[in-house]
Amino acid sequence: MLLNTTYFPLVWMKLGSAGIDTGDEGFATFEALLLREEPFVLLDADNSQREEREHSHEERKQLSLWMKRHKAALRAFVKGQINVEPDAGKQATISTFAPMFEAFWGYPLFVVNTQEEAFKVADRLLAN
Repeated sequence: MLLNTTYFPLVWMKLGSAGIDTGDEGFATFEALLLREEPFVLLDADNSQREEREHSHEERKQLSLWMKRHKAALRAFVKGQINVEPDAGKQATISTFAPMFEAFWGYPLFVVNTQEEAFKVADRLLAN
């Protein structure tokens, strides 16, 4: 996972096709963002490499432990994740998955057609 914080409180993310490694640079950046104790929104517009694979038991275990350590901060400061996905079928899949995503991560998942729509949703989330 790579995070671009240049436009904070809008944080662009790129998940890529690698497995989950909570010790990687992306999770270190995520932790640093949480330590700022300021609201922000995650934006994912790179759907070209979105994962479609099952995570290993060890990856799920490490992610679960990471989540437990950061649960309160995730709920307090991440106002949502917005995926930009123009494909209607993929939008439906993401929308169906959104409640499970929110239950796990502690913040909502939104899907929109364009970056412009993503900015509007982000503005609304950060205003609340």
